[in-house]
Amino acid sequence: MTIFTTLRVALRALSKNKLRSGLTALGIIIGVGAVIAMVGIGNGAKAQVESQIASLGQNVIQISPGSASSRGVRQGADTAVTLTVEDAEAIAEEIPDVVAVSPEVKIKCQIVAGNRNWSASVYGESPDYFTIRQWPVEAGDTFTEQQLRAAAKVAVLGPRAAQELFGDEDPLGEIIRIQNAPFTVI
Repeated sequence: MTIFTTLRVALRALSKNKLRSGLTALGIIIGVGAVIAMVGIGNGAKAQVESQIASLGQNVIQISPGSASSRGVRQGADTAVTLTVEDAEAIAEEIPDVVAVSPEVKIKCQIVAGNRNWSASVYGESPDYFTIRQWPVEAGDTFTEQQLRAAAKVAVLGPRAAQELFGDEDPLGEIIRIQNAPFTVI
C-alpha cells in the first residue's frame, strides 16, 4: 500500500465517523492544552518561590527569641524578650565569618501621612539590614550609622506603604507619624 492509498483510506474513515473524529480531536486538544497550562503554572509558581527566597538574602541566618507564657498561656513565637542589642554585637564580634548583623524590633501600627493612614509592620533595623537582605533602594537613601547613633527620626518606606500613604506623590522628605512621633521619609 502506498502513502497515497493509506491517506485516502484514512480520510474516508474520518469522513464516515465525523462525530467520533471530532470528539477524538477535541480530547487531544484539551489534553495538550491542559499539559501546557500545568507546565506554565508550575514554572510560574517555581519562579515566584525562587524570587521570594532570593529576596531573603543569601547565607542569612535569622535568630528569634522564644515564646513567653502568661498565666499558663503560651503567647507564641517571638513573644519573649530574651535577645538584646548586646547579643547581636557579641555575635558580630565573636563569630569570625559573620559579615553583618542587624538587630530587629518589629511592631504593627498605624502610619499617618497628612489625611491618609495605613496599618503596617514597622521594623527598627540597623543600616546593615539592606545589605543583608540585598534590597536595593528605588529612590532616596537608607539611614546611616550616624543617624542610628543619634536616634534620628527617619524612615524608609516600602513601595506598598508609599503608595497607600502618598499615592503618586514623591514621599521623599515628607513627614509621617508612627505612634504620634514624626519621622522624615528618606
